[in-house]
Amino acid sequence: MAQVLTAPLRTDPTPPAPPDVSVCIANWNCAELLRRCLQSLFDQQQGASFEVVVADNGSSDGAPDMVAAEFPQVVLIRNADNRGFARASNQAAAAARGRFLFFLNNDTLVPPDTLRQFLALAEANPTVGMFGPRLRGADGTFQISYRRRPTIGALLHRVSLLRWTRLFRATYLEYRRATFDPTQVRSVEVLMGAAVFLSREVFEGCGRWDEGYGFGVEDIDLSTQVNMHGPLMFVSYVEIVHYGRMSGRSNIQFAAPNVAIGYVHYFRKAGAGRLALGAYKALVTLDAPVQLGLKLVEAGCRYATGRPHKAKKSLLAVRGLWAFMRHELVRFWKA
Repeated sequence: MAQVLTAPLRTDPTPPAPPDVSVCIANWNCAELLRRCLQSLFDQQQGASFEVVVADNGSSDGAPDMVAAEFPQVVLIRNADNRGFARASNQAAAAARGRFLFFLNNDTLVPPDTLRQFLALAEANPTVGMFGPRLRGADGTFQISYRRRPTIGALLHRVSLLRWTRLFRATYLEYRRATFDPTQVRSVEVLMGAAVFLSREVFEGCGRWDEGYGFGVEDIDLSTQVNMHGPLMFVSYVEIVHYGRMSGRSNIQFAAPNVAIGYVHYFRKAGAGRLALGAYKALVTLDAPVQLGLKLVEAGCRYATGRPHKAKKSLLAVRGLWAFMRHELVRFWKA
């Protein structure tokens, strides 16, 4: 079934001038968070002309109807099923009219004047490929807003069978957070996909979002591709509130396997050798039941010590691992 695109009806035969910025949001089953995100955009001055395009991936929680009823100015794409973040984001970009594209997660809040600041940065620095803000959690703490490109060695530290050896610990820490400084404006390798700002020209020139990713790792891929056109800039004085991983946690059986598959797809594109990639797949596969068992024990201990909230997080990981082992191992090995 083809997607349905809706927008406010106009009787004026003269089309409106294109906005400076198109805010592109891929959504899946996060109606209340999406409402707050849209309110933060429309209820505060942004200092730049903008439009919002929402591509909904077959949400079952009423999100598209909420958008149509409460935000009629939004261009709404209704997909019949979940097409993944990359495809939905490309749909939103294709329907957008702005000179610049601001890809934004549905679990974010955008402070006043954010779009003006990004627009001014982009126009003053035309050689920069992509800009990203500082991310702050709802609890006020800084989130990792950029990082290094991953390597197979870095991710091997996450394999419980190897973690105790500490062989890859330094590589993993360097990838995850060793270089992160939330106070600087600097060139970086990877910007977190929760909020990235770039020109339409660069976006089209780098090949758009790679639709080979289902959910997760596509921001690493886009950063890598954009870097070939111009540097990526982390901007510490532009800040976005990011609740973080809300879609993934509420749909863990879909998200967790696709993240694992996404890393394999990325490593293959990055030129990883067949033997190295095969060894990585084998170790991740062997480690999955070990991880599942450890998480079950962890959940039991957390319940026993009066930490039910932490125990639920452990059980969430169990559900993701079980979905990966039961349904997605074949696709993981084919990636």
